[in-house]
Order: sequence, then C-alpha cells, then structure tokens
Amino acid sequence: MELNGRTEEATRCSNCDWFNRRLDIAEFGTTISVEAVELRRRNRLELYVQLNWNVVIPAENLDIKGLMLQKAILVRLLDDFSAKKATKDLGYLLAVTTLDKIGEGKVREHSGDVLFPVSFTCLSFKVFRGEVIEGVVHKILKHGVFMRCGPIENLYLSNQKMTDYHYQIAENPCFLNGKTGSRIEKDVTLRCVVIGVKYMEAQKEFQAVVGLEGDYLGPI
Repeated sequence: MELNGRTEEATRCSNCDWFNRRLDIAEFGTTISVEAVELRRRNRLELYVQLNWNVVIPAENLDIKGLMLQKAILVRLLDDFSAKKATKDLGYLLAVTTLDKIGEGKVREHSGDVLFPVSFTCLSFKVFRGEVIEGVVHKILKHGVFMRCGPIENLYLSNQKMTDYHYQIAENPCFLNGKTGSRIEKDVTLRCVVIGVKYMEAQKEFQAVVGLEGDYLGPI
C-alpha cells in the first residue's frame, strides 16, 4: 500500500540494506499515529499493533545517510500521520513503541523520490461492547452524566441505566442512591459496562453508551 493512494513504478535502491535492524523509537524521542494492518495482542483497553506502511523521502533529502536518514524517515512519518487521530477498527492511536524494520528503498522513476517500507509497533486504545471500564464524571445533566476514559471524552450514562439513582438539584448537582447513599457527581470514578460504541468518522472520535446494570458497578 502506498501513501496517498498513489501507485508508481519503482526501482530498487541498492545502498539501503543497512536499514534491516531493530530500532528503539525512543532513540529519537518521537511518537507516530498510523493506521495498523495487523493486531498482535490486546492488554485491557490497549491494543499493540503491528504496522506496515510506505514512507516517501524526497529526492533532495537523499544526500543524508545513517542515523540522519533514519531520523528523516521518522520525521516524515510524523508529518504524514500526525493527523491520524483514530481509526474505526483500532480506536485511538496513541504512540509507537518500537520501529522494527526499515526496508530497502525503491526509487520512483518519475520523481526520483525514494519509497521505504517501514514496519513498527503502535499502541492504540479502544473500548468494546460488553466490556467493564472505569470513567471519571466530568458533566452532570438532568437526564444523565458524561464521563472520560483515557482519550474518550464522550461516555454517556443515562439516568435510565442507573437504577435507584435520582437527580438532585443543588449547587453541585448529582445523582443520589436513596438506598445506599452513594452519589454520582463531578470527578467521581464510576465502574460501568459498555452498552454500545459509535465511531464518528469526521471527528475521528468515539462515543459510547454505558450502564450500571450488573454486579460491582457504580462509584468506586
């Protein structure tokens, strides 16, 4: 797959074999958000993803070599993918953990630019329907509350999904459980279950509906 949907004939760059080594991304202190092609493993809400992309380096930058060329490739990745906030399949794209391989460059015949196949691992964040998560309340409304969980700002808990809690009008509004005395108010952490998830393509954001119907759910 080539960047920007372009397909051009290319020839092999013969002096790029040294790229085939593992490189710790911390060497340059950079993070990159990209679209992934293979899931490796899942750890709670976080996904470790194996990535394979092509990076194009302009012909005028090819006089640099060694680590400087590696850095130029990383910078190009940052430029190309910094706006890639999230994807529907993988959730929010957070950071690169390792740069696993930079392949042999191929020279584009018409422009002279060089295309490098790059493989690296990325950390992303996504919630799933049926998953139990924890969120922090940041807005109280009469008909429900909004919470944050990691990069997700719009977790909505309707008053219809919090049995025995009732809205209380006050200077600091809250939902009060008349049986237990527990309160749902701003800055409280709630353990809840995800009922539904929606991806907003234009905003590159996720919205989720959650509930408190289940064992051990509620303020913690």
